[in-house]
Amino acid sequence: MDGVDAALIETDGDGITAFGATVEQAYAAGFRDQLRALMGAAPTDDAATRATTRELTLIHAGVVAKLLESAQLRASDIGVIGFHGQTVFHDPARGMTCQIGDGALLAEQTGIRVVNDFRSADVAAGGEGAPLAPVYHVALARTLARPVAILNIGGVANVTWISPDGGAVAFDTGPGNALIDDWVRTRTNQTMDVDGQLARRGRIDEIALGRLLAQPYFDRPYPKSLDRDSFSVDAIGHLSPADGAATLAAFTAQAVARAAAQLPAPPLQWLVCGGGRHNRVLMSQLRSALDGPVEPVEAVGWRGDALEAQAFAFLAVRALYGLPISYPQTTGVAKPTCGGVTHLPPGSR
Repeated sequence: MDGVDAALIETDGDGITAFGATVEQAYAAGFRDQLRALMGAAPTDDAATRATTRELTLIHAGVVAKLLESAQLRASDIGVIGFHGQTVFHDPARGMTCQIGDGALLAEQTGIRVVNDFRSADVAAGGEGAPLAPVYHVALARTLARPVAILNIGGVANVTWISPDGGAVAFDTGPGNALIDDWVRTRTNQTMDVDGQLARRGRIDEIALGRLLAQPYFDRPYPKSLDRDSFSVDAIGHLSPADGAATLAAFTAQAVARAAAQLPAPPLQWLVCGGGRHNRVLMSQLRSALDGPVEPVEAVGWRGDALEAQAFAFLAVRALYGLPISYPQTTGVAKPTCGGVTHLPPGSR
């Protein structure tokens, strides 16, 4: 819920032939509050949801305009926009996932074809609906020594493990930044633990950490996925802000270590993307908890802050060509599954 990342890539849905400009735009604090009000419950078609969905979409349209201006391109130069939207509810066990965002409105506002609603088809077919970035990770990692693990630490953390022959398994490892962000927001005047500065001043409460790690999710076999609100901070409610931040960072790192024990083989290296790689305490804890080198994805020349945006551009092209975006070994769906809904701008065909 921090904002919008946008990125340009050139792709045929199989390989990536060029990387282009990127832009970022943070949400205003008031809009974050609007999004937060929708979290955790199956959405309804009420006025508040419609208004927030429209505002979210118009913010994305503005970011697209900024990206085109930065790259000195016109709308007609772009083949498709991959528009993920904002996840507000994810419960695949009940066959439900919801990402708000109006694909038809974005196509109208930008004059560019849009693909959105990437997760619903997978969930409807019995999959977890997440993670979806692994097919892009596999395309990126073709030149790397393998097996390799790509760890994305967003609100939730997920791992893609890629075998020497290019096969992949993937699943959500546990919490990412969401619990830390919520903890910091409710106990300080900050919205996140910038660079892990708060956690650096704290001590890990091992008893509370043990309670957090005792949750049954971590023993479930993959594929598996989480909602950002799947875990609670009740076990650390008695801690100081600094000790709580340190304990939650340790929770994220130890959950990844538990996930590592489930992988088919130890990776030669861990490459970390997502906002969590900026948290120095969390990165230090990951290096202590995991075997093998742990580095941000910039170590292999990837753009960590743009990776998710690039991934959904890649998935949008695959959707146009009818190529699968999820697989049994990444989401648990019964067979490779296409996804996404295409929206054309008015007057096009």
